[in-house]
Amino acid sequence: MAFVKAAKVAAIPAGTIHEVQLNEKAIALAQVDGKFFAINGICMHQGGPLGEGVMSGKIVSCPWHAWEYDVTTGKLAMNPDHGVECYPVEVRGDEIYVDVG
Repeated sequence: MAFVKAAKVAAIPAGTIHEVQLNEKAIALAQVDGKFFAINGICMHQGGPLGEGVMSGKIVSCPWHAWEYDVTTGKLAMNPDHGVECYPVEVRGDEIYVDVG
């Protein structure tokens, strides 16, 4: 599909994650080491909001039951054979765009 504007760069400081709604999908948008990553914002376990989780490096911990995901891949930290969808991200000037498909 097409990239859509998700947020301003300044709205996602380094080491943080935030939830944004794009095309009726909850997306967790994070900044790790100066790069932006977007994953499906709904935890596989019981639907917790990953965009409200706590970041530690590239790992976000779901605020409901502490399931951990690598935001750079969407994979579960405890079992990388499973995970949530990861979306392409582009930075254009001071804005972040995500292709949610």
